[in-house]
Amino acid sequence: MVLEEIWGIVTLLATIWVIYDVFTNNRMLSTMMKIIWVLAALLFGVLGAIAYYFIGKKR
Repeated sequence: MVLEEIWGIVTLLATIWVIYDVFTNNRMLSTMMKIIWVLAALLFGVLGAIAYYFIGKKR
């Protein structure tokens, strides 16, 4: 039960991080790509955040 709560918090933080990063640090993305990354983060949680970090994040 505690592990599920920790996983939920990690998923929430990962999703918030992707949404924040897409709209503040990654302004070069088109509006459509921003929507896709936000939806990926909302639907896939940590996996979406990992994909964003390696594929979508512009350094």
